[in-house]
Amino acid sequence: MADGGRRDVNTRDDPGALRRRLRGAKADEIRGWQRSPAAPAAAGGGRPTEKGASPKRSMHLKAELQGRLLDEISKRGLLAADDGEIAGAVEDFARPLLEEEALALNEEERERLVEELVEETLGVGPLAPLMADPAVTDVLVNSPDEVYVERFGRLEPTEVRFRDSAHLLRVVERIAARVGRRIDAASPMADLRLPDGSRVNATIPPATPDGPTLSIRRFGRRRLRAGELQKLGAFSETMGAFLGAAVRHRLNLLISGGTGAGKSTLLGALAESISATERVVTIEDTLELILDQENWVRLEARPANIEGRGRITARDLVINSLRMRPDRVIVGEVRGGEALDMLQAMNTGHDGSLGTVHANSPRDALSRLETMVLMAGLELPARAIREQIVSALDLIVHVERFEDGVRRISTVTEIVGLEGDTPLLQDIFAFERRGLERGRVLGDFGATGIVPRCATQLRQRGTEVPPAWFSKRADARRG
Repeated sequence: MADGGRRDVNTRDDPGALRRRLRGAKADEIRGWQRSPAAPAAAGGGRPTEKGASPKRSMHLKAELQGRLLDEISKRGLLAADDGEIAGAVEDFARPLLEEEALALNEEERERLVEELVEETLGVGPLAPLMADPAVTDVLVNSPDEVYVERFGRLEPTEVRFRDSAHLLRVVERIAARVGRRIDAASPMADLRLPDGSRVNATIPPATPDGPTLSIRRFGRRRLRAGELQKLGAFSETMGAFLGAAVRHRLNLLISGGTGAGKSTLLGALAESISATERVVTIEDTLELILDQENWVRLEARPANIEGRGRITARDLVINSLRMRPDRVIVGEVRGGEALDMLQAMNTGHDGSLGTVHANSPRDALSRLETMVLMAGLELPARAIREQIVSALDLIVHVERFEDGVRRISTVTEIVGLEGDTPLLQDIFAFERRGLERGRVLGDFGATGIVPRCATQLRQRGTEVPPAWFSKRADARRG
């Protein structure tokens, strides 16, 4: 027997035991919170006389309750339990205390406090309002009192605050536990995924000596369609039609760009052109792509566990995907030795593949690919690697996030061969800047006047490719 006569049982076998334990946990200390510093004690037990508490007092109560609640749930091993069990435990813990101890809260405040405790225990704590805002694409927590968001392509500070580093750390641990991961001093960095698909990167000391940090890349409840991107000024109608035909008729495309440039969003939009009859296999470090196809298999890489085992690399997944009878292989982001296997797949019958890569320009994208092929550990000569790249890839689509926050396709580039050891590139479409007005980038989308070699290939496959698509300035459209 322990804790005042209550049995110390395993709550995974007896959830009710946790609820009983939480309801009575350290009630003697909780009674010490009844007296509000700003209010005189009432006769008979020192209960406050006012109805309702100040916002500061309410926050203090919630902080005390949540701190003990999370500590108790963690101690009992319920961090990874299902939502219903945890929500029931939170309510059983909070409601009786707020009612029986007559804390300085009216009925509405009590209900709100219980709801906030449930939300913070199950979700992302004080970040919940930001995660509910569809305009927020990134949430960046630098410290407990420094939280930024990105809205419409621009960073801005928020009024959201954590109480202290310990509060932020508990939220980080909760997120990690919900996906079966662990973050601690021995493993102070983690890439995680929230239930809604948002991608999370978390760090704690000693990786970040100043305290825990949290970076959340949000993905909408639905992805942006190609038509919507066009209306938002990401590309012109002709560019969209050409790229759609290229994807539909199985050209190999690589989307390049910097962090947050919209590579994955564009990849999902271009994938709309893949036939519904084709089998698609996607490979990602963290699942984020949303496709229309029903015959679609998602593969996700996984880091090693705390014992250093169980790691699944993107390269392992690319190799395995070729045994799954795919019509299309889509690599969410090429960042290592899987580049070699992807290029080999493109050169051995798996045409129509798509992928993204971090790069500052189309030519930089080719250089990065060459470097990543070397990461596979094979001693290949530079020329052999470049021949593989030139033979495998047809088009590079480079996207940029401009200073006005708008993501645009800056160039559509065709790879036409090698001259000596140098890959030959030619721009088919480009965004030409004209200036900046009231914070908005002015410019035009247009063809460069070069007819791509792949146009002949597309016509042979039954697609109408009007010569007017490639007439210089014929497609000019303001961005």
